[in-house]
Amino acid sequence: MTSRPVSPSHAVIAGAGIAGLTAAWWLDRIGWRTTLVERAPDLRTDGYMLGLSGPGLATATRMGLRPALEARSREIDENLYLDSRGRELLRIRYPDLLQGIDWITLSRTALVDLLAGALPASATIRFDDRITEIEDHQEGPVQVGLASGAALAADLVIGAEGLRSDLRRRHFASDKVAFEPLGYGVAAFRLPDTLGLGRDFLSYAQPGRLTEFYTLADGSLATLYVWRRTGIDLPAGEADRIQALKTAYAGAHPAVLTAIDARDPADGLYFDTTLMSVLPHWSKGRLLLLGDAAHCLTLLSGQGAGMAITSAALLAECLLRHPLDMGKALTEHEARLRPVIGRLQARSRKLARLFIPATSTGFRLRNLALRHMPARLLARQLTRDLKGDGPF
Repeated sequence: MTSRPVSPSHAVIAGAGIAGLTAAWWLDRIGWRTTLVERAPDLRTDGYMLGLSGPGLATATRMGLRPALEARSREIDENLYLDSRGRELLRIRYPDLLQGIDWITLSRTALVDLLAGALPASATIRFDDRITEIEDHQEGPVQVGLASGAALAADLVIGAEGLRSDLRRRHFASDKVAFEPLGYGVAAFRLPDTLGLGRDFLSYAQPGRLTEFYTLADGSLATLYVWRRTGIDLPAGEADRIQALKTAYAGAHPAVLTAIDARDPADGLYFDTTLMSVLPHWSKGRLLLLGDAAHCLTLLSGQGAGMAITSAALLAECLLRHPLDMGKALTEHEARLRPVIGRLQARSRKLARLFIPATSTGFRLRNLALRHMPARLLARQLTRDLKGDGPF
């Protein structure tokens, strides 16, 4: 994919996250210029650990990122699960579980840093700005207005702002229509390391809620809180979100509550709900939704980042195949990707029912099954879920 048209086409991409940065890289490969418009004043550093495997890892390898990904990877030896009183529930040995699976674990921040570092000269990022207006009259370029007052002309506009996409809300469907809740709240933040976990994870689990602690490459301690939560709306401010987190974890192990108080407010807080984005179509004219904005899979799938990377590469392939017919390129992109996304979203729905059982009985039965199921059977299930098949 190195053919370049005589006159470079131009894409305006809303969002400088995983999907947007990867799209800029792949579009450069087919001769496009890109302008990324990022609402935040800098690259986002919130979020949690993620895994790359299957088509996503294969695509990142094609981008030449494999050595850098491996250098930033987070090896996991064991995850120890304790209950609210600190009693051991079970241990999971990841080397046994992931044996034979091509899999890299790293933080979202590390992946975004690598993608940003790989940006070609044809890509520019406008921070602290956002798209406010899109005019697509089919003839001539799409006119894109920004909050800063700048005006851009584009051959394609890509909405890659993530789960709570403003472009999706304004041009495709309201959040109420687009979102399918899977029933959990999610929070993540960092704090000074007081546990010295090394390559291990420490988890506190009880019916309806789970907390994980792990050490990052920079030596800080990262947390992930997941609890049963309904609805799609979020508390308005950070103080309200912290209070909601404390309320959700009332009566939890002291270490879980102490971590919330020990958090440095300057370090950022990720707080959201497990919501899938489910739409009948991902493009409208010359506006395309990409990644979580189009088809969020939630953290339950283990494939959100990988499918964003895969989708961006597929987009470039389709545009190269149909350089004079944008509609045909976007139609092919969706037709090839949607079956894979449909299977992954169906899998997320199934996993949501078992991820953190809400009742004491369900919680005990799930733990019993995990404790006594042979590692080979667990690995087989994980292999089926994570290797997957891609649209290439």
